[in-house]
Amino acid sequence: MDDEAVAEYVEDARSTIEAAPQMDEANTKAAILQDFLALLNWEIPKNTQLEYSVNAFGQTYKVDYALVLEGTPVAFLEAKGVDTPLNDDHEEQLSSYMSNKNVNYGILTNADEYRFFQRRVTGSDVTVRRVGTANLEALTERTTLLEAYTKDDIESGEGREKLERINELREAQDKLETRKDDLARESVEVLTEGVSGSIASLAESQSKELIDRLIKDIEGEIDSGNDGSCDSEATETPRDRHSVRDDSGGAGYRIVFLNGDDPIAEFRGDQQAETFVEAVDYLASEHGFVSKLGELPYIPGRTRPIIHEETSTDEVELVQPREISGGYYVETNLSSVQKRREIDRLVDHYDFTVEFDGNW
Repeated sequence: MDDEAVAEYVEDARSTIEAAPQMDEANTKAAILQDFLALLNWEIPKNTQLEYSVNAFGQTYKVDYALVLEGTPVAFLEAKGVDTPLNDDHEEQLSSYMSNKNVNYGILTNADEYRFFQRRVTGSDVTVRRVGTANLEALTERTTLLEAYTKDDIESGEGREKLERINELREAQDKLETRKDDLARESVEVLTEGVSGSIASLAESQSKELIDRLIKDIEGEIDSGNDGSCDSEATETPRDRHSVRDDSGGAGYRIVFLNGDDPIAEFRGDQQAETFVEAVDYLASEHGFVSKLGELPYIPGRTRPIIHEETSTDEVELVQPREISGGYYVETNLSSVQKRREIDRLVDHYDFTVEFDGNW
């Protein structure tokens, strides 16, 4: 999925919501959600039917959008207005629709929040469960989940495989959270019996920390998909001043600032956000880029602050702010494409250049 297209959808939708925060369902569908369907490559009326009839609770209801392949609905999208917070009744409504029509994919949204569902059949047991939730801004980090609901992925079967992978990871995460104390205790027993009882106290604290890190890493893998992709860099045309290359064997993330051909600073790490923050912090501490931005908050797009003196503005909060030198905050809830773009914009103020290597 094109990260730029997702980012553009998010930016446009946020702008529309901020202009009309009390939009009802009809206006939400017309102003925002038709674009969301287009993002997933579903087209009205080619493969998307409006107000599709289903039987539920002994009555006939209308699903807002039925996504259809070869004349058969394969996914339902149930829409609410921006003015309507999503709740359990809405989930039950969509689940009933999916169960009655044997539809395996479902999305419930009010344009500001997105809930994704899958119908699963195990023997005689049929269930509909939520496989993911994202607010509007978080969609940029949930591209694998979004891809699972695209026309191409549902048609090819890849969507089902991606959702099964997400389900497996979520179940593993739940077990780690539920059995954290027992697993830590069992780890301590193995270590003390195999090494020495003198390390029991240290082993206990570090075992719990290990499980906490693993839970966090699983969440990151669920968000990113960890499918080995590198944001389709083969189709990107490098610019003269800023480029992407892959001479690091695909390991981790690397950002290099250069004066001509000579590197002046390099940042490398396994975590995309950490490498991004280190590079931005370098530009703040060593090159004072904040003074070149003018009045804060720094909003390079339409509405979303990227750099600010606080973690929120009068109108919006930074989703995942990280503090950098000078007491400023940088937004890290950005896709890899957005992170590169923001560093590109900052470097445009200087005579040196930047290159991105590895998994960018």
